[in-house]
Amino acid sequence: MKEQKYSNHKRWVLGYHLVLFFLGILALVGSIYFMVKCFTNGTQRVASIILFLGAVNFMMLFFYARQFAIKAQDRAIRAEENLRHFVLTGNLLDPRLTMPQIVALRFAPDLELVGLVNRAVTENLSNDDIKKAIKNWRHDYHRA
Repeated sequence: MKEQKYSNHKRWVLGYHLVLFFLGILALVGSIYFMVKCFTNGTQRVASIILFLGAVNFMMLFFYARQFAIKAQDRAIRAEENLRHFVLTGNLLDPRLTMPQIVALRFAPDLELVGLVNRAVTENLSNDDIKKAIKNWRHDYHRA
């Protein structure tokens, strides 16, 4: 596996992010076309509505499935980073940290974590700023 760093840490799954999304958009556009055609001709209205609702359902499932997985991972990352910070300092993470900041901090090695946590809180660093401030990238190949 390629060494992970700021420039390549985002994970893109071709089949999910491109192919499945494209097929979903194609199904949605096709179902809208079919529905308009059916309503114009006055035939198969119910079938066209069912097809349209199926395409909308698919697109909602596409987006929500990803969001549910990310939310579950965010909870795990928050717990892991709270434990890691507690082991290093004896204190839990500052409650003012946002979830995107905590997610970004997971890439910081132990030697940089405490300083970055303090900077993130005092300077209100964005998750992107936190990632750019990391000198020695800590790999995370398990994020979906």
